[in-house]
Amino acid sequence: MKAGIFVVAELGGAVRDRILEVQRWADPRLAAGTPPHVTMVGSSGVGPLPLGTPVELLRERIEPITRDTAPISMKFERPHRFMQTDIIVLPLDPHGPLRTLHERVASSGLPFERARFQFSPHATLSFYPRMQPEMLKRLLAVRIDDDVEITGLQFYSTPHPQPSTRVLDLRLEG
Repeated sequence: MKAGIFVVAELGGAVRDRILEVQRWADPRLAAGTPPHVTMVGSSGVGPLPLGTPVELLRERIEPITRDTAPISMKFERPHRFMQTDIIVLPLDPHGPLRTLHERVASSGLPFERARFQFSPHATLSFYPRMQPEMLKRLLAVRIDDDVEITGLQFYSTPHPQPSTRVLDLRLEG
């Protein structure tokens, strides 16, 4: 994982609990890190923000966006292996209100780094382990049928290899 400030949408309720349960058996190291979330900025679409970006600047640029954006309800798609890696993710449709939110954040004037991949919002089920055939089969069989509720954006400072720290939490209020 690259160092920087990542933007995620932490999950709640039954969806959070189910993803955490999967992470605990598939990737305990991932489960011990940040809460289950949908990655919005940092690994796709635009890269992370530089470490040390002032929280006041983040709030100034993003709070107007979150203030007039309504919470978003979606469904996870079937899990898949992320871009020729051993990372297994639960993707969300990258179009509609979620893309609009992402594009508004990406065009906010903040100094995002370049991303290697197109926008692909997702929750990660397994990040660190090498994928063995049986684990891959088990992870690809995971189904999350409850609606995913995106109700806010959280900004995490990730000074790899140190643990991530939440630096800002903004609610979707529209």
